[in-house]
Amino acid sequence: MLTKRGQYWYGDGRADIHSEIKRYSKRNGYLAQHFADAVCSCGSGIFRLWLDENEGAAVRQCSECDVQHPIGDSEEYLEDAELEECGCPCGSDDLEVSIGVALYDNSEDVRWLYVACRCPRCNLTAVYGDWQNEFAGYVSLLQNV
Repeated sequence: MLTKRGQYWYGDGRADIHSEIKRYSKRNGYLAQHFADAVCSCGSGIFRLWLDENEGAAVRQCSECDVQHPIGDSEEYLEDAELEECGCPCGSDDLEVSIGVALYDNSEDVRWLYVACRCPRCNLTAVYGDWQNEFAGYVSLLQNV
């Protein structure tokens, strides 16, 4: 369950990342309806994260095996992206990563994408980036988290 302490929200597990995306996206005006959690092929769910909201690109790197993977359709935008590393205010760079998407009405096409994380060290849970995303077919996009 999400709990607010000071200016930050804290969660107990990955489901709380989805709750934070819903909370944030409601305030943003594009309510996230579908979610996916990043899990590496090695089985790890802990990553380092880089993103560029202006270009709409994010890359995760597994903290266990170091494999890098563009999130969603980010690979199309990496050439022009100036990725910045994300980290928790507690100093940890290791994060659980999830995305949420808002769709156009009566459509399966993505309108807005949210990248959110939870720090396993201190449990801080937050949306680290969001941007307009014109992707046809949200299921395909979510499969590439």
